[in-house]
Amino acid sequence: MSDNPSFVLRAIEDVAYEQRAIPDIADNEVLVKVMKTGICGSDVHYLVHGRIGDFVVTNPMVLGHESSGIIYKVGSNVKNIKEGDRVAVEPGAGCRTCELCKAGRYELCADMKFAATPPYDGTLTRYYKVPADNAYPLPEGVSLEDGAMIEPLAVGVHSVSTLGQFRSGQSAVILGCGPVGLLCMAVAKALGAARVIAVDIVPARLEFAKQYAATHTYLPPSFNEGETKMEYSRRNAENMKKVLGITDRGKGGIDLVIDASGAEVSIQTGFFIVKTGGTMVQVGMGAPDVSINVGMLMTKELNYKGSFRYGPGDYPFAIELVAQGKIDLKPLVTHRYAFTDALVAFKATKAGKSEDGKGVIKAIISGPDVALETV
Repeated sequence: MSDNPSFVLRAIEDVAYEQRAIPDIADNEVLVKVMKTGICGSDVHYLVHGRIGDFVVTNPMVLGHESSGIIYKVGSNVKNIKEGDRVAVEPGAGCRTCELCKAGRYELCADMKFAATPPYDGTLTRYYKVPADNAYPLPEGVSLEDGAMIEPLAVGVHSVSTLGQFRSGQSAVILGCGPVGLLCMAVAKALGAARVIAVDIVPARLEFAKQYAATHTYLPPSFNEGETKMEYSRRNAENMKKVLGITDRGKGGIDLVIDASGAEVSIQTGFFIVKTGGTMVQVGMGAPDVSINVGMLMTKELNYKGSFRYGPGDYPFAIELVAQGKIDLKPLVTHRYAFTDALVAFKATKAGKSEDGKGVIKAIISGPDVALETV
């Protein structure tokens, strides 16, 4: 049986629509009819480069992993959800038996099967199967578009709450105002932040961040001639402290820095900005080799953590933040496309703006034969 149109990456900058077989499901799995899918930077990276680090596309691969849908079929042992339920889809499943899975860190499983990460197909298709506990029912008032946005929001929850251990009354600096950075700001605000400081080199992004979730914004200065990156980062941090009244200790200190840019100078600046004994979480991915001040890492006793996707509890927490009205995802969805216009959506995301010049924050692609206005 095959009625499963799919958006397939065949090679670099080479995509096509193909019919794929409808997946058979096991007793503990569900088949989801995909309704909405957001485009992630990683999807675009695979399209343009054919790889991300050691993950290389060697065979045709269905793109997409930020999805919501409706349960179409359930396995015989599934008790938590039923046909017709609206769900957010967590697109990665660990082996469930290794040391890290059993320790509650399944995002680090060596045998993780993650959508649109070679060699596994993604969710830009009509039907997609997942373990039943990877499909999370959407409460009333949480739309299917919201459901697709739960995936990047879970990244923010993992970085700010799970790893950053952020608490009410604390202050955070978010370096980078792309979708993940904005969602990290939203999580910090929802958790009762005293200050959420957004940093970016694009003024328009800072303006949006201030309207969305940031309490303060900061536009870094330009490089001075002959200045090294580390010299620039130190000067940038000192200026930021002066402008925003940031201190190294006490109430004026920055408890948590999230780097959502991956830029070397942002990472370096974060080390200078975070307070003594504070935490910095690396969620942005850029050049793999950067210079950091290890002496500062030691003498300030900083907690510098990497953040990779999300883990146990992050999806349910993200859904609750939306359901309770603490985070509004709707302002982030700037563009909507039919399934037949998936390539147009990818080109707009890659360019950062659509053909009409409107800036892209998040583009959502509807599933095959699903109307744009379906919520």
